[in-house]
Amino acid sequence: MRMHIGRTPTLLAAATLALTGAALGGAEPGQAATRTAAVQAAAPTATSPMQVYGAWACSDDACTWAAVRDMTDYDQKNHWLIDRGDGHPSVNLVVLSFVNPLRLLNGTTDAGDTGGVPNGMTQAIVNYYTSHGIRVMLSIGGITYANDWDTALSQNPTLLGQKAAALATQLGVGIEIDYENSSSPNLTGLQSFISAYRAAHPYDATGADPTARLTIDVAAGDRWLVGLDQYATANWLNTSNPVLDYANAMVPSKQPGNAAGAESNWQEHLTGKPTYSPPIPPLAPAKFTGSLYIAEGSSVRPECTTFSTSLENTTGSWLQSAAPAGAGTTPGLLGYMFWAAEMPSTRGVTTDPPNSCQGGVGVGSSTYSVPVPMPALRQN
Repeated sequence: MRMHIGRTPTLLAAATLALTGAALGGAEPGQAATRTAAVQAAAPTATSPMQVYGAWACSDDACTWAAVRDMTDYDQKNHWLIDRGDGHPSVNLVVLSFVNPLRLLNGTTDAGDTGGVPNGMTQAIVNYYTSHGIRVMLSIGGITYANDWDTALSQNPTLLGQKAAALATQLGVGIEIDYENSSSPNLTGLQSFISAYRAAHPYDATGADPTARLTIDVAAGDRWLVGLDQYATANWLNTSNPVLDYANAMVPSKQPGNAAGAESNWQEHLTGKPTYSPPIPPLAPAKFTGSLYIAEGSSVRPECTTFSTSLENTTGSWLQSAAPAGAGTTPGLLGYMFWAAEMPSTRGVTTDPPNSCQGGVGVGSSTYSVPVPMPALRQN
């Protein structure tokens, strides 16, 4: 159980109080205290609108995407993503999960892949979303393919980056790095992968080029994937010279039981871990998203079906107002990611009808006025 870290005053509130203190310099102590308390109570909380509101998407085979999908069947099972009930998409991003990095490197053709790409990750699937203004990315890795990431990075990380960039060009998508080696990640190899990708698709702050979107997954908080988290935060996710667009703070082993549990995980990224060796620096709020389950275990989750009792409801105010704690200047995380659409596991619930997520994720997109298509992201 992680200790909940209290909310930090926002920059706007802090500035307001500082100005108030200066203005009250000549007042009597009692009067100053009364006036300061009144200003504190009245000061608005600085917030930023959500920009990223997306779902990882598995296929009907627990995320292998081994078979080409019949698009009528695919639409029946996933229509909620493109229509929350009023013709507007529920999300502005879909991340197709997962590509095996070693098969991509080797150009493997087998029962589930063609040229290293899962058979089900077709242009038709990409177009299904992009035709509704939804950005599409492919996730390379996942916990199942952690060892294959290690092998691919040890063999030829530059070629892997080049092949990932070529795949992005082919389908018109971005790429997410999901490398879940917590004990000894090959950071030198991963740097070579990223450098090769960026040589083909340079960083684009405007977001206009979908192939330039390159992101990374980190743990829910700072206590797992520590080496990856430290290196990524220090070298790829800073606001002065960004290399990756942003990080996703992934879901923990199970859904937090309340808002405080989720927020405390995300606060760890904001604060960093200065006592670690090497230390994990603070991460700017504008450089990551928080993640929640929509399909987990044997019970349908309110995060999927019932916004009023969901964590995307109870954490929404915090997520939009979380203050910088040493990095960045604007408040609020970029938004939410949801794990995962359709069939994330052969055991447990799916988001297939009647469990589709219009009532949770869809209502949230309306509540938070999620923009579709995704706008240019905050950079500071």
